[in-house]
Amino acid sequence: MTEHRFGEEAEPVVVIDHFSGMAEELLARGREAEYQDAGASYPGLRSWCEPDYLDRNRPLMFRILQGVFGFRQSVALDAPTFSLVTLAEDELAPRQCIPHYDFSGGSLVAIMHYLLGPETGGTAFYRHRRTGFETIDEAREPAYNAALAQDEREYGMPPRRYHYGDSERYEMIGEVEARPDRFVLYRGKLLHSGVIPDPSALSSDPKTGRLTINMFLHGR
Repeated sequence: MTEHRFGEEAEPVVVIDHFSGMAEELLARGREAEYQDAGASYPGLRSWCEPDYLDRNRPLMFRILQGVFGFRQSVALDAPTFSLVTLAEDELAPRQCIPHYDFSGGSLVAIMHYLLGPETGGTAFYRHRRTGFETIDEAREPAYNAALAQDEREYGMPPRRYHYGDSERYEMIGEVEARPDRFVLYRGKLLHSGVIPDPSALSSDPKTGRLTINMFLHGR
């Protein structure tokens, strides 16, 4: 297990390699699943993922959730899904072209479970230049939204591409590479974006596409 502290706010990003010990079995499950459109926020397709494999590392997960993220009373799993990024860059909505946060409450931890290697891209974390924010909580949302509007007035619409690296709007403060069976946990309020090294290689076929497992943990 490795704990990163990216940026000035130094929020934890926990990386566990060889998490399940069954990456090939999980790949097989994901490649046999039936997918549907994931909705407006996610640029691709999703399918339910049975989370039974998490039991293999339950003690380690609870130690991390308690010791790193401060969960003391309860934990609830939400939306475990196989996920495929599929949209071509010219199909992206403007909000899909900049880093995002999953949830502004501090009680949600996002999980990205990689099943493939670095050629499929990992996750990068960002600081918003105009505000200096690396996380967006409920108190910061109004100022952040106002700053996004100011960004648009000054710079125009964001380029129609998957965001990666530094730009006039954002500074990249850290990156986690994809590796088979790598399990990554971070608070949902961190600004982040999936790394897509080769958008032309994206596919809606789970046998060849960028297949990951995503889920959330709510706790207190």
